[in-house]
Amino acid sequence: MSRVGKQSIPVPAGVTIEVDSKNHVVIKGPKGSLEFTFNKDLKIDFSNNEISVTRPSESLRHRALHGTTRALLNNMVKGVTEGYAKILDIRGVGYRASLKDSKTLVVSVGYSNPVEMQIPEGLEVVLPANTEIHVKGIDKQAVGEFAAKIRKVRAPEPYQGKGIRYRGEFVRHKEGKTAK
Repeated sequence: MSRVGKQSIPVPAGVTIEVDSKNHVVIKGPKGSLEFTFNKDLKIDFSNNEISVTRPSESLRHRALHGTTRALLNNMVKGVTEGYAKILDIRGVGYRASLKDSKTLVVSVGYSNPVEMQIPEGLEVVLPANTEIHVKGIDKQAVGEFAAKIRKVRAPEPYQGKGIRYRGEFVRHKEGKTAK
């Protein structure tokens, strides 16, 4: 049996969960509301302030869905209670970020024109410094995807280390060309 899938998910106080017969789950908490429709083969049970997921058979497909469904439910519960955040650092001379308005992030990273990015609904971008970007939200996938789009504008290069990187990301430096 799946080691992840067989663990039950504790639901903190202040979180409400609704599961219908088609496995459409709505989770509401202090930070907001998330909903998702899971595979109808699996059984999602909410009782005694715990969510448990069971599978009907030992087939490869059901085993794969079991742990994934439990992990997604856990991420939803954590998202509506604590939320998720990704921190990106900008390194390079003259590289910086700013907010044009509350829905547009402007990144200047060495191109002839600054790159403007629309901030998706449900996400918040905070700039404590002009070389630091905090992406926050309740949906783990949306936070990670937008942070990846920001990083992709100018990924860190291995020779000088300039670019946008995640906080704590290690970029291996390469040695440049040597004169003969």
